[in-house]
Amino acid sequence: MMRALGVLTSSVLLAVTGCTADSPDDDGRTPDDVLAAAKQTLDETSGVRLTLTADELPSGVTGVTRAEGVGTHAPAFDGTLTVVLGGASFDVPVVALDGVVHAQVPLVPGWQEVDPDEYGAPDPAQLMSTDAGFSSIVTAGEDVAEGESVRGGDDNSEVLTEYTATVPGDVVGNVIPSAEGDFDATFTVTDDDELREAVLTGVFYPGTEPMTYTIGLSDYGSEPTITAP
Repeated sequence: MMRALGVLTSSVLLAVTGCTADSPDDDGRTPDDVLAAAKQTLDETSGVRLTLTADELPSGVTGVTRAEGVGTHAPAFDGTLTVVLGGASFDVPVVALDGVVHAQVPLVPGWQEVDPDEYGAPDPAQLMSTDAGFSSIVTAGEDVAEGESVRGGDDNSEVLTEYTATVPGDVVGNVIPSAEGDFDATFTVTDDDELREAVLTGVFYPGTEPMTYTIGLSDYGSEPTITAP
């Protein structure tokens, strides 16, 4: 009986703790393998819809509270950034292509070429870079561990699995340039190796308390046409 109890206890502990970076899943892949596959899927897609949302921007900070749009590996981006500037919030339509960011700046007619650094934001098109964009965060984590799997997506047709990791600030800076220190990250990946969501918590703006940005990805395989205005 004691031997059986010991086996049962070990099984329960294994189920609760999930897999570490070196422990294979049912397909023989480690969590690191899964995240590498998710990066590859993102890097190879023709296009994807991106959203970025802040839980709450620190007081007095100029930065992005929300971004939504479509991106390609041209790289290019077409969407809208919600920027807090001088305590006020503005929705700024943006088209980024060929290293140039075009924006409809509040109170200024037409499209203008802008420097996104002035708004605490990266060049949105570079979020799609395969070596220095958002996907670089996915495989930069340490102490990667597999969490729970749940049903989700359209008609609950997908299996979504969470993976936690610690990501260094210099890599998170590919999304928010002023990020510093280590970040707690949770990546949600489908059974088709598509990254659906990334939640990053840490110090994004120097001298402030930790906060959280959530990045969502959908519409893999879309083919948006993005041209300069």
